Amino acid sequence: MGRIALFGGIYSNWLALERAIADAHETGVDAIYCLGDLGAFGPHPDRVFPLLLENSVVTLAGNYDDSLAKGLADCQCGYTDPRDNYFAKLSYDYTFANTSEDNKAWLGTLPAEIRLELDGKRVLLCHGSPRQQNEFLWESTTPDLFLERLFDTHAADVVIGTHSGIKWQRELPSGRHFANCGVLGRPENDGTQDVWYALLETSPDASPRVEFRRVEYDWKRLAKEMRAEGLPEEFAETIETGWWTTCLEVLPAKERLRGRF
Repeated sequence: MGRIALFGGIYSNWLALERAIADAHETGVDAIYCLGDLGAFGPHPDRVFPLLLENSVVTLAGNYDDSLAKGLADCQCGYTDPRDNYFAKLSYDYTFANTSEDNKAWLGTLPAEIRLELDGKRVLLCHGSPRQQNEFLWESTTPDLFLERLFDTHAADVVIGTHSGIKWQRELPSGRHFANCGVLGRPENDGTQDVWYALLETSPDASPRVEFRRVEYDWKRLAKEMRAEGLPEEFAETIETGWWTTCLEVLPAKERLRGRF
């Protein structure tokens, strides 16, 4: 039997990352993987890197990481709404200015995907989707047929992504399994301050199993640090209330109706 921990977008939330690493070790995982987007949204992006390296967290590149490594002008987040892009630009400019050159260079060494074989299951770890780094796959708008084709095209039995910020999972009629592991960087628009990561368990004689793990951390400290760094008040409000105040326009109707705004 194999058990691995899967962290989605860190978004510079080093406090949640620290707690998630401790929780994953307490559960007895074989390895920890981070599916990208180390910076964005939060304060002090350089505090994330030593936590990943010192704890041997295997990391792939998200769109944010790719942009930072290449010195691009924006985060390649995939937003189309002007308000979403306005806040994304503020976040990216702050993160770019406060990420060291050495860490940007390290981001440039990260792979776009990670492939594993666990108990005979072909596992593909990616950021948005196997076909596009910044693709949003939402539970309410992603049909089974699309996922089946994705598995066929990319030769996988299990696919785990992140990017959208809201966890979900689905076992397909074929027995294959897709999951969004959530993110550690901010709450998932549910009115609580906690964040989430996922555990993937496999065994030779059973279907893969994904368990979502709640992470409690010092969100009051994070909000205080965000304000001290001059980040938008809307970001700190999300951390304190658990409701998204930005990047809302990308949400499909069903997911947006779960939130406050």
